[in-house]
Amino acid sequence: MLSRLFKPFKLGVTVLFGLMIGLGAAIAADYNLRAVVGPDLNDEDYDGIVVFKDYVESRSNGAISVEIFAGTQLCANGAECLQGISDGTMDVYISTSGGAAGIFPYVQIFDLPYLLRDDRVAETVLRGDFVNLLRQKALEDSNGTIRLMTIGNTGGWRNFANTQRVIQEPSDMEGLKIRTVVADLPQELVKALGGSPTPIPWPELFTSFQTGVVEGSKNGITDIMGMKFPDAGLKYITLDGHAYMGALWWMNNEKLMSMPESLRQVVANGFTELQQATFASPKRKSIQAYTDFVEIGGNIYVPTPDQKQMFKDAAAPVYEWFKSNVKGGQEVFDALVEAAAAAEAEIDMLNASIIN
Repeated sequence: MLSRLFKPFKLGVTVLFGLMIGLGAAIAADYNLRAVVGPDLNDEDYDGIVVFKDYVESRSNGAISVEIFAGTQLCANGAECLQGISDGTMDVYISTSGGAAGIFPYVQIFDLPYLLRDDRVAETVLRGDFVNLLRQKALEDSNGTIRLMTIGNTGGWRNFANTQRVIQEPSDMEGLKIRTVVADLPQELVKALGGSPTPIPWPELFTSFQTGVVEGSKNGITDIMGMKFPDAGLKYITLDGHAYMGALWWMNNEKLMSMPESLRQVVANGFTELQQATFASPKRKSIQAYTDFVEIGGNIYVPTPDQKQMFKDAAAPVYEWFKSNVKGGQEVFDALVEAAAAAEAEIDMLNASIIN
């Protein structure tokens, strides 16, 4: 009986003691990292930065502290946040490819469709030399101020979803008004597949589905369910997996290089732990999201391999557009295609050893 009575008190002391230790570590830290993530505390980006914070603070024995700023407390958009990384007013920032494309246009490579076969291929590529290429290009283009630390995932895969009909092959997209961001590459993709690209701000998308201003979008399932788009009429999802939703994690290079090598290694390992967390988180969250979508009447279609190839063939003009119009596009495109082919061969060999 006494143990039950005292349990809340003991828990309170434990929490208070933990907060005191955290505060003491922050005060005593030789290096403090100000990290900016989006406002959603339930998404994979936040999962990743929490893993990073725990790893770096514990493995550095308190020499490094991490402050997490969620939302727009320190900056409002990709360009502004990356400027903050460059000038050192913040130290760590996560962006999508679209958020960084204005400064590093070649990161739009992650918006190119059907280049990465599946999660295993994508994760193998993002652990390899391809990321080193992007890292060096970003360092050069930022005059040595912005370092790409790792690339994880933010939301799984982009798939086509719409309010009108099942999409089995590109011809089924003919005339559909598909929401895109205000950027050339996603609009070129929708046009190549026969749809009508319609730039709409994200906050207006729910109402746009309701009113018919747009009839489709290219989003991950967790975004679709999180924004309650089925309530606005979104009924059909085609799991074409046309784009892996890469999450680019940036760091102020001067802050990193000001640390001794031993602590730089801790930070590098911390970003590896973060990457693994963001690889895993969308897979888990999508299970319930797909279940919920079907339970409220949603239709999910998985293209056959032949149909998937039809989508890839139809999208070929987008590859040429990227290589011709994006600075560094040819180099980055060739590097990703080569890395993906090597990853596929490695994975197929491993699979063969398991099943044969």
